[in-house]
Amino acid sequence: MNEVLLRSLAPSVLGILVRRGADFAAAEDAVQDALAEAVRVWPDEPSPSSSGKGQPVRDPKGWLVTVAWRRFLDATRADAARRRREDLVSEEPAPGPVSAVDDTLQLYFLCAHPSLTPSSAVALTLRAVGGLTTRQIAQAYLVPEATMAQRISRAKRTVSGVRLDRPGDVATVLRVLYLVFNEGYSGDVDLAAEAIRLTRQLAAAIDHPEVAGLLALMLLHHARRAARTAPDGSLVPLAEQDRGRWDTESIAEGVGILQAALARDRLGEYQAQAAIAALHADAPTAEETDWVQIVEWYDELARLTDSPVVRLNRAVAVGEADGPGAGLAALAALDDSSPGSSSRGYPMPRYTAVAAYLHERNGDLATAARLYAEAASEAPNLAERDHLTRRAARLNAHRGR
Repeated sequence: MNEVLLRSLAPSVLGILVRRGADFAAAEDAVQDALAEAVRVWPDEPSPSSSGKGQPVRDPKGWLVTVAWRRFLDATRADAARRRREDLVSEEPAPGPVSAVDDTLQLYFLCAHPSLTPSSAVALTLRAVGGLTTRQIAQAYLVPEATMAQRISRAKRTVSGVRLDRPGDVATVLRVLYLVFNEGYSGDVDLAAEAIRLTRQLAAAIDHPEVAGLLALMLLHHARRAARTAPDGSLVPLAEQDRGRWDTESIAEGVGILQAALARDRLGEYQAQAAIAALHADAPTAEETDWVQIVEWYDELARLTDSPVVRLNRAVAVGEADGPGAGLAALAALDDSSPGSSSRGYPMPRYTAVAAYLHERNGDLATAARLYAEAASEAPNLAERDHLTRRAARLNAHRGR
């Protein structure tokens, strides 16, 4: 069964049903039913013909549209509250070639509608555009299937009456895709890989330098995935990673996409982030990293986003480019720039971990160990907590010698 083919066809089939007059929620349910039917009746290997059971190799999209439309009509007939749609029932289109119009881009904008919460937008995008089942999405987010089903149902009800008669917000769509990417991997669905696939699809549908920038950023980050964890599952910092395990093909592709986007001179935050990732990927060793240029890119990124995380990362880069004392001074300047907020204006434990790292580089091991332990107590997940705890223990052991 070609699951990738089904996922790639799902958004265009959904768009056709919506354009024929089906509301989004009912159409999406019908498409999911059609996908399930395809999994049931299509064989693992392509059939030599499209007749009877077997994969309709000549027109799989048309097959899915026909089945989904009939499922929608069946549901319409059975729902007394929707008798106003009887005109749709009496006008069922005859089987045949389907429209070549690609509605995928509209679906991206619909699923990333500003009326949805980020978590709902992500779930709806994975379901409607990604073609994942509710069970797969629930497993990926480690929540009960019933909980995810309710979240998706609420999201579908929210957008069912939305008319897409104006251009959507590309920035919102990109934020949703980046949220998907950053979830990484859990369950039987690799969300990082799925985010890359969806972003490729979006890049094919819209010519936008920030879409290209996000795709480049994802590829460059994903290229380091195999080296990010040790065999025991512990985190491996960037400077300590085995660069021989990095995916050089993904790096080359990401750099190429980024260079083409930057050449258009419409810089955005994802292009700037990708430029930083490319400089890390380009360094043969951690010691050969061009930190001066990375600081310059963080300056651009801070201008574009004014993000606390960006300012913290810039302080680390300054510490690498100009020495840990300069990094600590840059960190202290962040507090001075936010009167009354101090370090609490920045995400924890990130601020504390950055301070610990810079104090360690500066030779103040006692302060560094204390801050690592403090950051560990506030860590959002077990892997990060264990990593910070080990760093604190290592410094305490070194001081005790």
